[in-house]
Amino acid sequence: MKVKITVTESFCRSGYHKKGDVFIVEDICPEMCMELWHEAYPYVFALRSGAILDYGEGKARKFSSSCPDGGRVKIIGEVMEE
Repeated sequence: MKVKITVTESFCRSGYHKKGDVFIVEDICPEMCMELWHEAYPYVFALRSGAILDYGEGKARKFSSSCPDGGRVKIIGEVMEE
């Protein structure tokens, strides 16, 4: 199962991530900074294990999160249908 992570907003202090960047997660870590990956990983692990997460007013096989450095980078992750 693949999880697609999309950067929806970016004011990355190091310039690593730009709005619209997409990362496809399968078996290994994507090429994103460690701070952002550490924030996303628990959600990605849960989705890849079949979880349905709280999302907005309901539940979905997706998540939204942001960089722990003041939310400078915002992402949405979602299961890719095969």
